[in-house]
Amino acid sequence: MRIIENQTFDMERALYGSSNILVRNCVFDGPADGESAFKEGTNMNVEHCFFNLRYPFWHDRGLVITDSEMTESCRAALWYSGQVEITDTKMHGIKALRECEDVMIKNCHIISPEFGWSVRKIRMEHTTAVSEYFMMRSEDLVFKGVNFKGKYSFQYIKNAYFENCVFDTKDAFWHGENITVRNSVIKGEYLAWYSDGLTLINCRIIGTQPLCYCKNLKLTSCEMIRTDLAFEKSEVEAVITTKVDSIKNPLSGRIVAPDVGEVLMDDEKAKGEVVISAEMEDVCRMCSCA
Repeated sequence: MRIIENQTFDMERALYGSSNILVRNCVFDGPADGESAFKEGTNMNVEHCFFNLRYPFWHDRGLVITDSEMTESCRAALWYSGQVEITDTKMHGIKALRECEDVMIKNCHIISPEFGWSVRKIRMEHTTAVSEYFMMRSEDLVFKGVNFKGKYSFQYIKNAYFENCVFDTKDAFWHGENITVRNSVIKGEYLAWYSDGLTLINCRIIGTQPLCYCKNLKLTSCEMIRTDLAFEKSEVEAVITTKVDSIKNPLSGRIVAPDVGEVLMDDEKAKGEVVISAEMEDVCRMCSCA
């Protein structure tokens, strides 16, 4: 493997088409303001590098990035790439990840609007992220220990698993399909409208008008805090362990909770059952949505 270290690059396509290289302690910045430094590369390791120029990693395969920084000026850093590992790295440019596949992100710090569009097979662990329209239209996601803040996250995603995450986000999971969220906190308005196949297990849900117009919705041992007008027009099987402020017109299924502030049933098509039960442990053991 060829080693390139302690250099500064600012020209267009500085390392275009490179293969089997280790780039260490290098800076991609300067007056030439060149783009696409690593485009069309294969089998590249990048360590302790600084990126202040646009589009560095497009159409790459076999890419490992470690302990590096992509600034706000490093726009659209990774597009159309695959077999990628990113660890201990700051990703602070807009649209940092798009149209990629087979990506591992670990211990990273992301500030990137429109991050992760149309990505497949992405795993993210122990990472913090701030974004808008985060991960839209992506598939085959596994997130563990991720702390996210932003708006309009995870829209139109398919086949996703989230565990031990904290999401402070508006309009999460809209139109999502086949999603499981376990041992997580989800705070925000209008959670998961129009989703199909969402399962929430041991989660805390906070915010107004959650889980409306859903199909195949399942909740097991979940807390619902300051949640009003929940489950409108949804097909739902749920066991809730806290009081729900209000439930409105569930379309079908059964919702069990220890207390409900108000049940609003003013639609003749709404046939969902709301059951008030203090014996939550017994209900959880028998619950069909487990």
